[in-house]
Amino acid sequence: QLIEHKQHLLRNTFRHASKKDWDAIKRDVKPIYTAAAARDAMLDKWEARYPAIRRLWMDAWERFIPFLDYDVEIRRVICTTNAIESLNARFKRSIRARGHFPDEQAALKCMYLTVRSLDPTGKGRIRWSARRKPALNAFAITFADRWPSEGTQQ
Repeated sequence: QLIEHKQHLLRNTFRHASKKDWDAIKRDVKPIYTAAAARDAMLDKWEARYPAIRRLWMDAWERFIPFLDYDVEIRRVICTTNAIESLNARFKRSIRARGHFPDEQAALKCMYLTVRSLDPTGKGRIRWSARRKPALNAFAITFADRWPSEGTQQ
């Protein structure tokens, strides 16, 4: 529910703004994820042009604050759900473009090619591996009561 609320907040922020301002708004929203005080600076900057954005953020702030209580590494993992949704959308688009498949092997090949087209050099996997350990450490500390002990990990 927290992730869904955060995504709706961001989606609605951009819905209220002109597309030409999206990059600037994106740069102004990003610091809010590490410093809640950045919210006021962002809202003050855009209030004259898009007053609905201020109201949106002020109304949703109490539901957004729990997201900021998590460690930065955990917040990064939460934000990767957008990447997962993007991948699912690309799968759907590639399947729709081809219509039907003669067999399961053809469908799997289509999925494989879709994934490969996202990272043709294969370097994304290396970048993900480098970011994995800090996130695992943050989860182990934050959720110690639910984290498996050394003897139960495989």
